[in-house]
Amino acid sequence: MLDTHARKYVQPLIEKTADLFLNKGLSANQVTYLGFFVGVSTGLLVYFGHPVLAVVILWLSGFLDAVDGTMARKTKPSSWGTLLDITFDRLVEISVILGLAFRFQESMWALLLLSVSIIFAMTVFLTVGALSEKNGVKSFYYQAGLAERTEGFILLSVMILFSKYLTVLTLIFLAIELFTTFQRLFEARKLLKG
Repeated sequence: MLDTHARKYVQPLIEKTADLFLNKGLSANQVTYLGFFVGVSTGLLVYFGHPVLAVVILWLSGFLDAVDGTMARKTKPSSWGTLLDITFDRLVEISVILGLAFRFQESMWALLLLSVSIIFAMTVFLTVGALSEKNGVKSFYYQAGLAERTEGFILLSVMILFSKYLTVLTLIFLAIELFTTFQRLFEARKLLKG
């Protein structure tokens, strides 16, 4: 929801950063790799007990993820870049979930359910994107929903910072993720019928 409706407020900063990186000779894919390596370190920071730094690093990786997409659209977007972007996004999320699961093993069952819901959500999201004839700014049809990447980062951040309530927070994230998935499924039924 925030990715779809609030992006316009941060886009000027994303544009300036993309232009800066392009002027320095960096490619979109190089920034994708940078964002990935920054992002996956979040799980280690969570595991070793540095929650505030983990959240800062997580959001830095998310910012770089937005910048690389803007860079690609300013130059030449590639299918390989899209694949890297989507794959690395999931690996960053997995690193956070694993960091939380191994640090707070009593919540591992809830984190496992959240992981399953993310797999389900991404299966629906990517399949609809691949089957849809609609095109958007991105290289495939992007279905808006209640929980998009920014909401995921907010929820992961809250889970990291308020780990005392990790199981409850994880179950809230799970419910939001499932709601979004079914929201997208109902839209897809209308979109793909025919």
